[in-house]
Amino acid sequence: MGSADPGQENFEAYRYQLSAMAYAAGLAHYHRLPALRSVFRALFEQLIHKMMQRHVWGYWYMTSQSGKSVDPDITELRKPFPDPVCRENIMYSGHLLLMVSLHGMLFDSDRYDEPGALTFDWDPMFFGMGPEKFSYTRTSLQKAILDDMERTGWMGVCCEPNCVFIICNQFPLIAVRYNDVRNGTDVIAGVLEKYQAAWKEKNGGFTRPGFTGEDGLVFFYMVKQDSFVPSLGAVAANAWASAFMNSWNSDFVHEWYPKLIRGYLTRFPDGRVNLNSQSVVREIRAALDSGEEADDGQGLTVSPKMVARAAAKVQKGLEEKKVQSPMGPGTSVSDFGYTMQWASEVAPPPSSDGVDVVAGLLKHADTYLNPSWENGGLYYPRRDGPSRDADGNWIGMEPYSGNAGIAYGRLNVRDGQKKMWENPWTREGHHAKYPYVEGVELSSGVDFLRGEWNEDLGAMVLTMRTWDGRKRRVDLQVKNLPAGVYGLYQSSQLALVIEVKAGDVVNVEDEVGGDEVDIVILRHQ
Repeated sequence: MGSADPGQENFEAYRYQLSAMAYAAGLAHYHRLPALRSVFRALFEQLIHKMMQRHVWGYWYMTSQSGKSVDPDITELRKPFPDPVCRENIMYSGHLLLMVSLHGMLFDSDRYDEPGALTFDWDPMFFGMGPEKFSYTRTSLQKAILDDMERTGWMGVCCEPNCVFIICNQFPLIAVRYNDVRNGTDVIAGVLEKYQAAWKEKNGGFTRPGFTGEDGLVFFYMVKQDSFVPSLGAVAANAWASAFMNSWNSDFVHEWYPKLIRGYLTRFPDGRVNLNSQSVVREIRAALDSGEEADDGQGLTVSPKMVARAAAKVQKGLEEKKVQSPMGPGTSVSDFGYTMQWASEVAPPPSSDGVDVVAGLLKHADTYLNPSWENGGLYYPRRDGPSRDADGNWIGMEPYSGNAGIAYGRLNVRDGQKKMWENPWTREGHHAKYPYVEGVELSSGVDFLRGEWNEDLGAMVLTMRTWDGRKRRVDLQVKNLPAGVYGLYQSSQLALVIEVKAGDVVNVEDEVGGDEVDIVILRHQ
């Protein structure tokens, strides 16, 4: 997970990797494997545990002093403070809130609303006045964030001091929605009303012309200067923000997707989709706007020939140009992961233009980005250096994309965040009625290919295998089955007939190896 940035200040920081892993796991559980409660709950809790480690959030003590890059008018540094969530730092606190709020919604749990559930231990060895603890719950963390949002006139909470980024404020907004579901409240309606009104009053909305002259999402707002820093022109900020804003502002995000993605994606005859550089995109857009290049009717992707003509015009030396921002030098290296997340959420279905953007980007990743397996997990290892080869193919890889961003895109479904926002799991709905599996975790050495309840068939279906081919014993429990008589089938053989009453637990034992093992619990009709 280590990156080229030692200070946890850039987009590859631990907090971004860990939170994106949690969001990917949440999507997989909600959309693909909804019966596997204990599997995903344990994974979530491990990620939250890591998120609470001091080397994830300890950067804030130094960052809280502010500086010229985030506040040009500052004349002396502020007094630092170590509490990472009491104010500002939404780039950490917003992610933490969404992680624990997803945990509540997905697993019908208030674990992180218990007193002291979120306790930060600040205990540096060689400086300070002694150990300190800062204790929060899910509820008090949300209150701290909303209070801070109110202090900026509802423009959002600052990441670094004085800088409000659109992207980092999407995560707490989603979290408030899920906490409303747990609490039977509707706090989010008022928050969104004030948030949108504030941006409309100050900027006319969330977009403005960027440094390249084309409209894009505002990069960040400087509170003391009451000024906006527009898009840097790269795809990253637009992609990352849009992927999550689609949860609550879907019409806007879908309307802007064709404008913002224009020229960035090259389709190849084999279905592969490459991500073009910012400088090449500028040439493509200029050629299309001037009529020098004709739109070939393929919609949101461009042909390799068009890219080659644009690339020939790019002045050498500009390709990897970096623009300084408060979050470090803006570079294209993280763009692939953000684009994967964005496309997986918003890209039109393949039937619209014959191009499957998500499958194409994954094909590119599996061809050029060295897919690797470790302990049953697929990742794309870090590769420093130029982000593209001589032919313009994306080859660079940093920890965010390789450990989380690409996986997120692979596990998401179209409008995945939007569907979760609109139909969250509730106590009285999904959790009261849907059967689920307990007693097994990924640490058991078992992969799950299926895990769902089919209401029409009255069947719980599980498919398992071990990731290393070794045989392992699995003891799991199936809970919340509707009353009835069931047949337990293991590897297509009827093993047992069971009468299930309300509240009964069905225990299943099996040996799992490298070959797929199916377990079906089928209700007699």
